[in-house]
Amino acid sequence: MTKPGSREQWEADVLARALARFPERREAFVTSSGIPLQRLYTPEDVPADYEATQGYPGQYPFTRGVQPTMYRGRLWTMRQYAGYASAEESNARYRYLLEQGQTGLSVAFDLPTQIGYDADHPMALGEVGRVGVSISSLRDMARLFEGIPLDRVSTSMTINAPAAVLLAMYIAVARRQGVEPARLRGTVQNDILKEYLARGTYIFPPGPSMRLITDLFAYCREHVPHWNTISISGYHIREAGSTAVQEVAFTLANGIAYVQAAIDAGLDVDDFAPQLSFFFNAHNQFLEEVAKFRAARRLWAEIMRDRFGARSAESQRLKFHAQTGGSTLTAQQVQNNIVRVTLQALAAVLGGAQSLHTNSMDEALALPTEEAVQVALRTQQIIAYESGVADTVDPLGGSYVIEALTDEIYRRARAYIEKIDSLGGALRAIEAGYMQREIQDAAYAYQQAVERGEQIVVGVNQFTVEGEPKVDILRVDPAVEQQQRARLAALRAERDNSRVAALLGQLEAAARGRENLMPLFIECVEHDATLGEICGVLRGVFGEYRPEVTL
Repeated sequence: MTKPGSREQWEADVLARALARFPERREAFVTSSGIPLQRLYTPEDVPADYEATQGYPGQYPFTRGVQPTMYRGRLWTMRQYAGYASAEESNARYRYLLEQGQTGLSVAFDLPTQIGYDADHPMALGEVGRVGVSISSLRDMARLFEGIPLDRVSTSMTINAPAAVLLAMYIAVARRQGVEPARLRGTVQNDILKEYLARGTYIFPPGPSMRLITDLFAYCREHVPHWNTISISGYHIREAGSTAVQEVAFTLANGIAYVQAAIDAGLDVDDFAPQLSFFFNAHNQFLEEVAKFRAARRLWAEIMRDRFGARSAESQRLKFHAQTGGSTLTAQQVQNNIVRVTLQALAAVLGGAQSLHTNSMDEALALPTEEAVQVALRTQQIIAYESGVADTVDPLGGSYVIEALTDEIYRRARAYIEKIDSLGGALRAIEAGYMQREIQDAAYAYQQAVERGEQIVVGVNQFTVEGEPKVDILRVDPAVEQQQRARLAALRAERDNSRVAALLGQLEAAARGRENLMPLFIECVEHDATLGEICGVLRGVFGEYRPEVTL
């Protein structure tokens, strides 16, 4: 029996009135992760150990943010992901974005570059410059950053399997500019596990891939101390169809694998952990997304302190870049994407991102136009300078619903990690197909909800219009591929080929041994060995990864 005037009585009265007026709304309200949403949240819904799980901003467990002042001290880095066609065209886009107020660079590479092929390789046919910039040699990398002082910008490079080689090129370009590696700032994605799990641009088997990653960790610890040596990516896991809870759990499980691999390679956790960073998706369900970022920080801090014994606060902090959800963009009514991106970006900011990319409205159709990129960047700037949300730290902290969701996401993600541990860790779970199946099931359930009309997508399954307006899209000139082929032919004719052959021979011998390969990568690229040639040597030693196919 409910007590008159109690919360239980209020809930019963509201439910009875709602079902009488809106019988079609009898289904449960849940987040993307299946977390039930209550009609109203009160102090009773805040976890009993609330204070212990919060801390102040900049203090363990960093639920409320990794810096004491957050955006009052410094705004997040506005880092628009860009790159297409040739190095010159991408360089022009970077300069444009910097002129428009972007505060960091983010490089998109084409598919041949991502899987270690030169632009003149048969496997590259038809793909050169299509989804990113084509980089085959140090000369290409120098053109990409022509006129951009690398000691004054922070650069993120979305590259994984050949990440060490591309970073070697970046270091070599900086040296040509007179910039020492110790002055470079930025991030290389370098996250191969999520390639096996969700994306597919892998080259080598897991063992050698992990060696390349830990070689890069060790080299940067000594020579490039301000560089984030990995961006452990949940973004692509979410794009593949995962829930918010799965995104947190699987990303942190991969992070655990990288930390353990570095420790096994002889590195001290507090020497390399401050250079780890993360990359998350900013998706549609606003409240869940804000809570997701807060829960991820809390969980990672516990993992680093309790599992790995990290003593430094820098080692316990989860720093992350966010990108708005590409898979949420629609080809129908593309202007609606501006609204989606704005809400997603706001969730990332309220969740405490260190840097942010906002997608352009036309990306469901093609690479973004200059006009669309400007609107996307202006979205960040309006949030930063006009909305007021950056004027105080963790503005939604203390909200009953946000705290309840933060705790629930934390608990569910921790349970997933415990399951992955029981399977032998992230790599074993990936090899067994466990995480892939979980993502596939979540993606299928979401698509079914869209097709049944239970999940409304504005402009797609409701609120549609006839005769969509024509949208101008960016098209990559096919001549770029021939230009890149010609440049490679000229490079091979002009360089010291005997020196290149000797260096590639040294690289092969070193790859068969145990020495750190980063210094040789730098020497190879400085003598004009190409990306494809270097990766070709490594393919010969390490082999190529072939996933098991089960029916």
